[in-house]
Amino acid sequence: MDACGERFVIVSGDARADVDEVGGGLAGFAQGGRVRLEPHPPTARPPKGSGAVLAPWPNRVRGGRWRHRGTTHRLALSEPDAGNAIHGLLRHVPWTLTGRGGDHVTLTAVAPVQPGWPQPVRVTITYTVGAGGLAVETVVENLGAAPVPFGLGFHPYLRVGDVPTDELELTLAARTVLPLRDQLPDGPAVPLERPFASTPLGGLELDGAFGGCVPGDGDDLVRHRVAAPDGGGTELWAEPAFGWVQVFTPGEFPRQGPDGAVVVSRAVAVEPMTCPPDALNSGADLVELVPGEAEVLRWGVCATG
Repeated sequence: MDACGERFVIVSGDARADVDEVGGGLAGFAQGGRVRLEPHPPTARPPKGSGAVLAPWPNRVRGGRWRHRGTTHRLALSEPDAGNAIHGLLRHVPWTLTGRGGDHVTLTAVAPVQPGWPQPVRVTITYTVGAGGLAVETVVENLGAAPVPFGLGFHPYLRVGDVPTDELELTLAARTVLPLRDQLPDGPAVPLERPFASTPLGGLELDGAFGGCVPGDGDDLVRHRVAAPDGGGTELWAEPAFGWVQVFTPGEFPRQGPDGAVVVSRAVAVEPMTCPPDALNSGADLVELVPGEAEVLRWGVCATG
């Protein structure tokens, strides 16, 4: 068994996405003859969280400790060097294939009751490709007997074909920024002094959480994008429930080219999230999952220009 398990490939027209069995995440997406999401091979774990599903919470929980309805929970410290719990419980487990067609695949996993997590939560994701690009639908269900808080995020790295990251411009729907210290909240979100609007990524180092992500005038969706000098671009759209976005620009990302060769370069992760870092403690924008009710959340990626 490869490190990423079985690789599921879905295709429609010029759109193709690869999905991993282990972690249930995206292993690449291409449309219009260009790579839109950073791919990775199935033989090694995704680099720097590439394509990961972040559930039942995204980002970090300070010290792995949180309280809910008077009870303190202690999660495993999955970020041991910093002493935090990070990115949920489903990144490294095999997901179950529950539906498949030429243009779509559905995977399901359950975060069971365990130290630090009090209720079982089932997450079902359907990836679909078509003329409009890639669509990702997540259905979340509380299988337990009592309400439980929930947050969701994804960890895609955006590309515009082989255009270097430093030549791209970044636009975010975000209006606020969350002050961070050691990647954990250090005060309430504050307005962005300078919104990201066609902002050059060259020389810009980011690893921050941005909020206030709302649709533009006359739109129903939140939209973030990167654009290349030739006018082409890649857009990440999301429903308004994804009111947060984490942006990360690592300098040493193993970028895979069309010939399979790997070159270390800069990359840009644009991570849609329903809540900010350490939301299990702050309560900010958490979803309260009630037993017997389902929450449906959608986002996607498409070519622009």
